[in-house]
Amino acid sequence: MVQSLFPDDQHLGLMTDLYELTMAAAYFAQGLAEQRATFELWMRRLPECRNYLVAAGLEQAVHYLQNLRFDDEQIAYLRAHAMFAHVPAAWFERLQTLRFDGDLWAIPEGTVVFAGEPLLRVTAPIMVAQIVETYLITTLTIQTLVASKAARVVTAAQGRPVFDFGSRRAHGPQAGLLAARAACLAGCTGTSNTEAARRLGVPAVGTQAHAWIMAFDDETEAFRKFGQVFPGATLLVDTYDTLQGVRHALASGAVFHAVRLDSGDLLDLSKGARAILDQAGRREVQIVASGDLNEHKIRDLLAAGAPIDVFGVGTELVTSRDEPTLSTVYKLVEQETAHGSVGRFKLATAKKSYPFAKQVFRQENADGRFTGDVVGRATESLPGQPLLVPILKDGRLEKPLDTLAECQRRVQRQMRGLAAELLRLERAAAYPVTISARLGDDAGELIREHAS
Repeated sequence: MVQSLFPDDQHLGLMTDLYELTMAAAYFAQGLAEQRATFELWMRRLPECRNYLVAAGLEQAVHYLQNLRFDDEQIAYLRAHAMFAHVPAAWFERLQTLRFDGDLWAIPEGTVVFAGEPLLRVTAPIMVAQIVETYLITTLTIQTLVASKAARVVTAAQGRPVFDFGSRRAHGPQAGLLAARAACLAGCTGTSNTEAARRLGVPAVGTQAHAWIMAFDDETEAFRKFGQVFPGATLLVDTYDTLQGVRHALASGAVFHAVRLDSGDLLDLSKGARAILDQAGRREVQIVASGDLNEHKIRDLLAAGAPIDVFGVGTELVTSRDEPTLSTVYKLVEQETAHGSVGRFKLATAKKSYPFAKQVFRQENADGRFTGDVVGRATESLPGQPLLVPILKDGRLEKPLDTLAECQRRVQRQMRGLAAELLRLERAAAYPVTISARLGDDAGELIREHAS
């Protein structure tokens, strides 16, 4: 049978790693499954080429949690799997009714975040909280990765529109949709992915490919014919000779509002194209540039005076080519036991984690600039703005999620709060993130007790 392998709302139960399910079954077999536990998701470290990250992916995480279930076919698969041969039959029956009925706290999408700060805090029966790990990590990672890259690209463009052109280079069609959302959340003004544009309510943007030009014997005729169907379009002028292509666009008589340069020396070609257009009295025609662009190339083009009005960024954006992954982790930090709530931690070299449910407090100066974050216990009340807010209570939304437009506005506000050196493309001194005295003391005491 031919399969798409796209996830759907009816089959989310097995969208996780096997070891999540073996642990879930073992929790159940040992009578621990319904103990409430708290897990947190964070990035261990910032990538070498990043001074900050932009949190994204919460909406899809919530969608997953609210639709999590196992259908009969999935449960039958697990029953037949050799790994589960000794699991109590009651566990499979429990899967039939399993839903996420826990609590979720999260940092709102579009917020600037740093290493060591929990983006999500999940409190639920430990079996359920364990199963959701894989999906939450992948959903938050890809969108935070792309949103963080997009924010840098948008900053480099200095107010000029940036379009997401990356779907064809994304790691699969689903990744293209998620990347388009993250890119637009972080400031891109449109996407070439038509389905993403439809679902998200953002502009769908695009021109024509070189194939259209090559399908005609004459480039001028190709422009004229396209203009008959799409008056006011952007014309792709670099199929043969870029500057001659601009002249052919003008000679075609087509009504067009922009020309697109997709290859070659974009600095020289944009200046040449601008001169030809201006000499023809077409100062209103914009120049769109694309072709393996990234934030560094955009910065350098503008610094050199390239008269480019719009940038289309594809491969470098949706793959975050310079930093294509994040050190995202999801760890148990607190657990309800017969003896009360107990902090849980990890001491492995370079992978240490702090116990207890946490909150992040962001401090600002009088100018609205962020001056430092403090990670404390969730029960603390510290100076600054608490970043994690309640999202789900007993599996139900506390309030409607932010719209994409609200997330976009948050990104704009957050970027204004960053110090200038953090907005530079080069690595800057680390933004201060500290552990509260109480969290440090409580963690130290717990570790000493464990050692004894």
